[in-house]
Amino acid sequence: MHRTAHPVPTHPASPIRLVATDLDGTLLGADSTVSPRTRATLRRLAERGIEHVIATGRPASGCAPFFDALGYRGLAVCGQGAQVYDAGRGRLLTGAELDRDAARDALARLAALVGPVELAVVTSGLHGEFLVTEGFGRGDERALAPFRPASVAQLWEQPVDKVLIRHRDLSDGDLVAAAARCCGPGLTVVHAGPRMVDLLPTGFDKATGLARVADSLGVGSHEVIAFGDMPNDIPMLTWAGYAVAMGNAHPELKAVADEIAPDHDEDGVAVVLDRLLAC
Repeated sequence: MHRTAHPVPTHPASPIRLVATDLDGTLLGADSTVSPRTRATLRRLAERGIEHVIATGRPASGCAPFFDALGYRGLAVCGQGAQVYDAGRGRLLTGAELDRDAARDALARLAALVGPVELAVVTSGLHGEFLVTEGFGRGDERALAPFRPASVAQLWEQPVDKVLIRHRDLSDGDLVAAAARCCGPGLTVVHAGPRMVDLLPTGFDKATGLARVADSLGVGSHEVIAFGDMPNDIPMLTWAGYAVAMGNAHPELKAVADEIAPDHDEDGVAVVLDRLLAC
């Protein structure tokens, strides 16, 4: 489903019962914190009985600092939708492992097509680690999960949930397209953020995870407003009854949104919700 992004604010067709927000580039500012204004807005949601669900590409093992800082105790969609995590009880309710043999075959085809690629993986389970090869680089990915350098061989020694791919010369968009050409059944590629191209098991995305959580809460998609900033948020925004792309969002996401919010560093989530809560 595609929508035409409106240059001026509109309104959901149904009352809001659930607010779904991505973390990076959406709920979090550039400093990886949640602003006082946004915190106040989230408190107002809770006071009105409106659910807030975080839906993030980060694995559950990398979310604890953010959940603790927010006092977040609900269900969360993690790992691009492959994990549903109960933050209040510290339990991983669902998870999906990547087919390692299929992934290695796809990556070999990719390297033959575009030249050497640099790799990292997130291992499976509640305490998954972020294993990074030497050439992958160092940056914000350290915060994705507990971080450990590894050789290429060590990446495949235990079950993994996803592979992160980088290329020295290709743009993210070109790398996504090339990787998608190399994937067989059971694998999919998403663009999760700057320099974040993920190889994942097919059949899981933020929409499938959010739909599972919403169903458990007795909420329909028409009662959901969703906020995001990157192409990996497209399934979630097209599933939700009302879709909001951040001002800093990727053009592909803005193209499917009902509304464009201010940037994440301008309290975009709070600006939109405060307006809707005042109606």
